[in-house]
Amino acid sequence: MTSPDSSPSPTAWRTLLALAVVFVMLATTGWTALQQHGERGTARERALSAWEKGRVGGVDLPDPASSHRRIAAFFASLTAAQRVGLADRYPLVVGNLNGAPLTLRYRANRLAVLQARDGERERMRDDRLSLDGRQLANRRMHRFASMAGGDRHILAFDPTGGGRAAEVFGDLGSAERVSVVVPGVDTNLLTFERTDRRFTAPVGMARSLYDAERAAAPRTRTAVIAWADYTAPAGLGVEAAIGRLASDGAVRLNALTSALPGDSRVSLICHSYGSVVCGIAARRLPARVTDVAVAGSPGMRVGSAGQLRTHARVWAMRDQDDWIQDVPYLKVVGLGHGADPMTPDFGARILSARGAVGHSGYFEPDTESLRNFADIGVGSYRNTSCADDGDACRRGISGAEVI
Repeated sequence: MTSPDSSPSPTAWRTLLALAVVFVMLATTGWTALQQHGERGTARERALSAWEKGRVGGVDLPDPASSHRRIAAFFASLTAAQRVGLADRYPLVVGNLNGAPLTLRYRANRLAVLQARDGERERMRDDRLSLDGRQLANRRMHRFASMAGGDRHILAFDPTGGGRAAEVFGDLGSAERVSVVVPGVDTNLLTFERTDRRFTAPVGMARSLYDAERAAAPRTRTAVIAWADYTAPAGLGVEAAIGRLASDGAVRLNALTSALPGDSRVSLICHSYGSVVCGIAARRLPARVTDVAVAGSPGMRVGSAGQLRTHARVWAMRDQDDWIQDVPYLKVVGLGHGADPMTPDFGARILSARGAVGHSGYFEPDTESLRNFADIGVGSYRNTSCADDGDACRRGISGAEVI
């Protein structure tokens, strides 16, 4: 605080200026906090209501909020026919149950996606909808048709509102190393994958990383998850400047990482607002999560890597042309996401992002940013490229200093 007759300190001026920038950003981009993230009577709600009343073999079905161990034990107690019967009857529930067998979740989610596709096809023909409404239904129908095609492994799916989804590349059940790609703002079912600029969408990011990991370590069994299974902010409004949605996403991310099958080591690859989700999740991550790497981060809701209170190594990178560096790095009255992970005082291991152009180019093939993500994902730390062209980012990791 300053006295009434004194001028604010330089630090206070910078804070005031940063706050002004934040509020100008909110005013010019629109307040999006009031958007609806769901609606009563959705397909998901109806499925949960039916599940609560259901039974199998004379036994009540478990609470979907039960621990993954409880869910796994329940499915292990069933016959194969009973498991398939539940997936076919309640696809929107079974497909999202951490602890349920992977193949069963894939089956259930394919059915759920097909049902959602058929529902949107019906909406396209509904004359009561506006032209915009029918066009949106058409776009969603095509997205769901794509997700149901081929041999895709959809790990999670909920069409409510903007929707959530997760997809697996590789064999998650037998993987030695698993990478989870956590995307940022404007992530929903319509942006889950793209034909143009495909490496800016979660599916393209994960596919690109999976290919890079296989190239980096052909003998290592790897899997990559495109994890868009949280409600991300829409645009750069107030929801992008606060941590509410990130906190909700962190709960879901912790549940995922705790329930992954086997004993694989896990890396979180977090882009933009996704790094806020990872920052909040950090202190409750299971021990199997060995690395958290952020790119284009607006902050991780802390002042330093030590405040994340995680055993995992923390890595950071940012392209020199990334506009995110102009966003105020602060946390005042709930606004902002804390310190810049790229500063020396933060304490992250700073990686090169050479080749990545702008805020969305970190997963483009043949970039150092993607190669660094891949090397972290497969545990090949000695091959990572540090931002200073030295070995500072590799120091203290056993065997990593050997070039």
